[in-house]
Amino acid sequence: MLGLIHGSGSPSESRGWPHSVLWRLGGFFFLLLLEGAGCLASPGSATGVNNNNNNNNNNSPHVNIYMSVEEVKKLLGLDAELYYVRDNVVNHYALSFTLPVPSETSSLHFTWDSKTKVDYRLSFQVENPAVMNQPRSNMSSQGEVPRIPSVFRVDLFCSGKVDGEAVVTVQLNLTLHANNYTVLNFKRRKMCYKIISCPHPSLLLPLPRVTFYSSVDGTTTPTTSTQVFYISVSVCCIVIFLVAIVLAILHLHSMKRVEMEDSVSDSGSSQGLSQPSTQTTQYLRADTPNNAAPVTSYPSLRIEKNDLRSVTLMEAKAKVKDIAISRERVTLRDVLHEGTFGRIFHGVLLDEKDPSKEKQVFVKTVKDHASEVQVTMMLTESCKLRGLHHRNLLPISHVCTEDGEKPMVLLPFMAWGNLKLFLRQCKLAEANNPQAISQQDLVFMAIQIACGMSYLARREVIHKDLAARNCVIDDNMQVKITDNALARDLFPMDYHCLGDNENRPVRWMALESLLNNDFSSASDVWAFGVTLWELMTLGQTPYVDIDPFEMSAYLKDGYRIAQPINCPDELFAVMACCWALDPEERPKFQQLVQCLTEFHAALGAYV
Repeated sequence: MLGLIHGSGSPSESRGWPHSVLWRLGGFFFLLLLEGAGCLASPGSATGVNNNNNNNNNNSPHVNIYMSVEEVKKLLGLDAELYYVRDNVVNHYALSFTLPVPSETSSLHFTWDSKTKVDYRLSFQVENPAVMNQPRSNMSSQGEVPRIPSVFRVDLFCSGKVDGEAVVTVQLNLTLHANNYTVLNFKRRKMCYKIISCPHPSLLLPLPRVTFYSSVDGTTTPTTSTQVFYISVSVCCIVIFLVAIVLAILHLHSMKRVEMEDSVSDSGSSQGLSQPSTQTTQYLRADTPNNAAPVTSYPSLRIEKNDLRSVTLMEAKAKVKDIAISRERVTLRDVLHEGTFGRIFHGVLLDEKDPSKEKQVFVKTVKDHASEVQVTMMLTESCKLRGLHHRNLLPISHVCTEDGEKPMVLLPFMAWGNLKLFLRQCKLAEANNPQAISQQDLVFMAIQIACGMSYLARREVIHKDLAARNCVIDDNMQVKITDNALARDLFPMDYHCLGDNENRPVRWMALESLLNNDFSSASDVWAFGVTLWELMTLGQTPYVDIDPFEMSAYLKDGYRIAQPINCPDELFAVMACCWALDPEERPKFQQLVQCLTEFHAALGAYV
């Protein structure tokens, strides 16, 4: 392959531990990725296989392909060069990473050169052509790699027809001779949005002023009344168009632009995670004493009180009336999970138009002895994610609320089911199959959960009960966040009543939620840190030895759950950031996505 060396890289030398989490989790992860992939190492230190079996060949092409500091800054917010090929060393880890492109960015720039003659062929592939037009470049589709460092541009223009995500592959074939070539695939991901077009200018122009007369010979001609009619119609059309434009602008202004859960903005990725204040919180193991001062006040975040207002069963049914279907279309099969009054079935939903077509679903329902309050709570909590669309969310799809029957809530089926039960099964299988699930798989699950929560945070939706028990997973390792309907009944050991007649997930709650019943995106970040701990322990219960009534005092004194066995220090530092006493010192979900993505890539560099 062009005599290029496929570098595996080597770990970087041990560095000092900075005080800033930005340096520790942002720059460290990215530099670790680059060094581990071999793109910062010198060619002589890389290991690999040379197809020509002669690494010292003077006729070696010495190809370099990389992104400049400005381009990396634009895409990732980091001051560094990213080499895909450096002195013939191919960085497969960098090539395997799909870089997000900000929606406002329409051009990519690559720098390349070769000391000898190398032919190239450039092509593009777009996975969703309805969302993005075919990319274009400022150079020809084939030719020779320049002998001096040059920059070529690839333009990515959205079609503007539909909203969606486009994954673009820039394929570059480098050829030294007929039997010696290398194929490089640069993958990019970009969100595109539909453009609301304005009326054509000609429609907004008033009709020309015309004077109408009656014909002398008696033939029909336009009159003054006809002129008034046409002018009136024109004015009405103009008013209608203007009103439509104003309504469209107001609608777009009221809705936040939805970006991917793994697309990181320039400001978010450049700042990384900020170090929590050590004056109010110390991140300690459970058996370590601490004299941290308690937090005295909380910043003015968007805080939501936990609404305990009673909702009647009729009101709950009215909220889901528009997605109600006939019970005859649903067939119940196996019982997947059962509690005191609730059950989850594996069911089949028949297509409304074609009964021969069916799809698998989860069916949440209650037993005959369930009270009206329990039925109402199931319907109300099932609506938490309704109307939201993201690849890492699983909202309800249909309900059955016919009179005389217990209601049923339907969700799309996920083959491996509840994430907490899945993790515990993996833990039981570890002795017989240690490779059943890897640390890299667990980090990938955490990234997906963070992406889903980042979407909720942008939509100003507060989950209030994020945990592994409220996530599901399929056989492709895709994780989706669900609502918490029936969770109290199916996982009773995870909920406790603190004397206020409400079962709450005490061990997953932030301190301000325990003390003041305040919930925000920052409290969801705290719960995400506990969920990440669940992932790394394969479904263990956090704070299992702590009395639920003592949790608030335990957290206020600075105690936290211990670092899981075999959990890297860098990953536990991410958890610790989520458990800062001050909500404003906790990272945003978008920053967590960036940080975990870089850590996941660094893990892959050493596998």
